[in-house]
Amino acid sequence: MKIELIGKTQTVMHNPDSHHGYFGWPTVARLQDGKIAVGASGFRIEHVCPFGKAVISYSYDNGETYTLPAPVIDTPLDDRDAGICTFGEKGVIVTSFNNPASFQRENNQDNAYVQKYIDTITKEDEEKYLGSVFRVSHDCGITFGKIHHSPVTSPHGPRELRDGTILWAGNRFDDVENGIEIVTLDPESCETQFVGKITLDEEGIFLNEPNLIEMPDGKLICHIRGENDTVFTTYQSVSYDRGKTWTKPERLLDETGGAPPHLIHLKSGVLISTYGRRKLPYGIMAMVSLDEGETWETDLRIYETLSSDDIGYPTTIELDDGTLLTVFYARDSEEEPCTIRQQRWKIL
Repeated sequence: MKIELIGKTQTVMHNPDSHHGYFGWPTVARLQDGKIAVGASGFRIEHVCPFGKAVISYSYDNGETYTLPAPVIDTPLDDRDAGICTFGEKGVIVTSFNNPASFQRENNQDNAYVQKYIDTITKEDEEKYLGSVFRVSHDCGITFGKIHHSPVTSPHGPRELRDGTILWAGNRFDDVENGIEIVTLDPESCETQFVGKITLDEEGIFLNEPNLIEMPDGKLICHIRGENDTVFTTYQSVSYDRGKTWTKPERLLDETGGAPPHLIHLKSGVLISTYGRRKLPYGIMAMVSLDEGETWETDLRIYETLSSDDIGYPTTIELDDGTLLTVFYARDSEEEPCTIRQQRWKIL
């Protein structure tokens, strides 16, 4: 199987005139009113810093141009990732998570600018905001309600199933090394309920950053980042009972094949998972299944760079003409900040 790139890679979010020019960990979604939304963690100074905000940009012309990124979640802590989940006729959920001030302080010991900001974060700030957080919109992302907490976190957030159930696969924020938990999320009460769990009986492999999707027959497929000091790859687990029980995760790529994954099911029936590769040549990759996840053709390259392994978190939408739009983050050199980028492509 081959793919064809359409046009050049384009920049979606950057901030070149400021020290706060780092953007990463995006999600792209088509909203119910037709506009494209791209969320990311933005206005950062680097990969680990306390200034991150979950921001969103909109395109009203099918991804040709975007509005400037505006904060949706901006706590005193470092708001990382920006998942987007649509639900119902006008509902949109934006998700993020953060780390304690002590983590930021430890990772920025030689940066007085960062240390002075961390000094302003109070114990009350952490008690109020620390964890996996989300906000809900009921008007297609025009306005958002207050910040709520979730027990689980994942880069791209939950998914709405065909019956309206919102299912969220993620790591438990207070127990990230103990497998993947599946919860339902009620967008009205903003309460969650435990459904099931995915574990891997493979010593030393840490499962994290999952993404799930529902197939037409109701089967759920979950792709998961699995890693240790030498492994960085993607696993697959399947549920036939709406997330209560799951098959043993199976590795889909070689030990350094890439992660984290994002799944999309096309109108044609093709299933695609995109992921980032952090070994030379670094890149944004896709795997394709024609049999609903039973078998995969892997390592189709959407984007390639030799500049930096700080790259990845691709997500993909299908445009009206059947072509695909993949959004990811990358940088042109280790001296320049990461930016949010997009590439159009199609399967041949």
